[in-house]
Amino acid sequence: MHSFGHRANAVATFAVTILAAMCFAASFSDNFNTPTPTASVKILNINWFQKEANGNDEVSMTLNISADLSSLFTWNTKQVFVFVAAEYETPQNALNQ
Repeated sequence: MHSFGHRANAVATFAVTILAAMCFAASFSDNFNTPTPTASVKILNINWFQKEANGNDEVSMTLNISADLSSLFTWNTKQVFVFVAAEYETPQNALNQ
């Protein structure tokens, strides 16, 4: 008959093996996720626009932003950072990128 130590070792080894298999399955299942976020940005109003002395432009505008980011969230996603970048061109300058 096995001692208490042998039985505890068998239970602990079995638990760690099952936990490792579950971690592998969770990581493997993330490979099949294809995120397809969609977003649309519409300019509702340009409140003011000013040119600064150092050559930069500053603008205040009202935007209507709608986005569906639900496909980005998986079992391991804690946060998603989103930002809006503006690109424009003027008669004197080419498109800024």
